[in-house]
Amino acid sequence: MGPRPVLRAQATARLLIVGQAPGTKVHATGVPWNDPSGDRLRDWMGVDRATFYDETRIAIVPMGLCYPGRLPRGGDAPPRPECAPLWHPPLRSGLPQVALTLLVGQYAQAYYLGAARAATMTETVRGFAGFLERAGHLPLPHPSWRNTAWLRRNPWFESTLLPVLRARVAALLDR
Repeated sequence: MGPRPVLRAQATARLLIVGQAPGTKVHATGVPWNDPSGDRLRDWMGVDRATFYDETRIAIVPMGLCYPGRLPRGGDAPPRPECAPLWHPPLRSGLPQVALTLLVGQYAQAYYLGAARAATMTETVRGFAGFLERAGHLPLPHPSWRNTAWLRRNPWFESTLLPVLRARVAALLDR
């Protein structure tokens, strides 16, 4: 499909969302999280579309800036491995006011948490409070429909983590 970097960021952003890589719909529109996963993520955060896409307040920088293509057996390929090490440090240095970084999915968690992450994504997300307090990182599962069963098996996510997420987001964006 060719390169088409999809990200949004301004130096005034207080919240950074780090996801995986654009899917086909996002690649076609050039608008990050412009799909049902984005609807679910906005619901988790407690924000509307206008707030979500206000890049003066919320920066969106995926691990892979361009659509990575398809896997031979179906589904999108993972983010290209050279993208984040090349682009995240300079992009992140241009976001000096970020106080909260949402690490959406295993690729963002692996890159930003490194050896500090737990053995599984579930354990990493369950340990969110430690990451939040130490570094301002909040690990989240990917909001894809593919994770609906995970959400059902882990009701603590909705009852324990989402209220913290919504409160932190509201406090950052209301300033």
